[in-house]
Amino acid sequence: MTEVTSDAAATRLRRSPLHERHAAAGAKFAPFGGWEMPLEYAGGGVLKEHTAVRTGVGVFDVSHLGKARITGPGAADFVNACLTNDLGRIAPGKAQYTLCCDDATGGVVDDIIAYLHADDHVFLIPNAANTAEVVRRLRAAAPAGVVITDEHEAYAVLAVQGPRSAELLGALGLPTEHDYMSFSTATLDSVALTVCRTGYTGELGYELVIPAEHALAVWDALFAAGAAYELRACGLAARDTLRTEMGYPLHGQDLSLEITPVQARSGWAVGWDKPAFWGRDVLLAEKAASPRRTLRGLEAVDRAIPRPGMAVYAGDTRVGTVTSGTFSPTKKQGIALALIDTEPKFADGEVLEVDIRGRRAQLRLHRPPFVKPSVR
Repeated sequence: MTEVTSDAAATRLRRSPLHERHAAAGAKFAPFGGWEMPLEYAGGGVLKEHTAVRTGVGVFDVSHLGKARITGPGAADFVNACLTNDLGRIAPGKAQYTLCCDDATGGVVDDIIAYLHADDHVFLIPNAANTAEVVRRLRAAAPAGVVITDEHEAYAVLAVQGPRSAELLGALGLPTEHDYMSFSTATLDSVALTVCRTGYTGELGYELVIPAEHALAVWDALFAAGAAYELRACGLAARDTLRTEMGYPLHGQDLSLEITPVQARSGWAVGWDKPAFWGRDVLLAEKAASPRRTLRGLEAVDRAIPRPGMAVYAGDTRVGTVTSGTFSPTKKQGIALALIDTEPKFADGEVLEVDIRGRRAQLRLHRPPFVKPSVR
């Protein structure tokens, strides 16, 4: 998480339009991507919030996520020539995970969900801290007639996640039958919103994109209906344990300007046959030569809990660095993502060691996810 160390810096943090609801629920707040967001809530904590999403339903306020709209003739073609994935693979009404890469280095500026509305309309949800930079790069490259609008604070985003998420939204009269990675528009008590069949937890789930001025009304409606489903408010700490169990990368740790999609094993989000996207030449060259390191999963053999930045060893030789590490509430053991050297080769199941505050702990290479996905 982004650290803010001074009172002056803290006063510059943005707040969600739902901040007062979080405070009333006893949220513990933390700075994240320039926003003051709920980390966890009183009366539950990370373990209960995590379990609610795996077994029932939880709701996350992720309004800190960026929002940018690209409109005008050829907007979709323009976005497709910039970002890595191939928008030509999807139809209007579908969403796609994609990457914004640096053209010179291939490093990841940000990972993004793109919502294709039409040939002349694409809506992007980047990460909070990177929104301004993604918008800047798109504006610098945009041809005449294509307009990039930063709508970061115009919308709230609520992630309703868990095996009972469809039941809850259905009880509110919202659509739930659309396919994974698709979206539809709807109304809730006259509030127009977008229901996206996406999420970052590995569970069945939806994200609601709501005009910021109506966020409180939608939050209250969710919790009024959610009492029957034991709906729990969940903070960013549980979101982190849930995504790590799935092996999903976090920008700034598992993806960054120093970590390419090839190294992060995110090549599935690259349209390799496209004639153009930022970073194409350098990424094709890295893919052909094979990267010097790749993102691998690790699970603890003993009670160790790995943390980001810890060194990974094979014998006396350092062979990698933990990028994300946590305790898995589902598996009841430490798990991690780590950048591991590709030479020498290490097979899944092989045991390496992580230096945890001067003590060597054994962790076994394990291909993510660490738990069974239930997104569909």
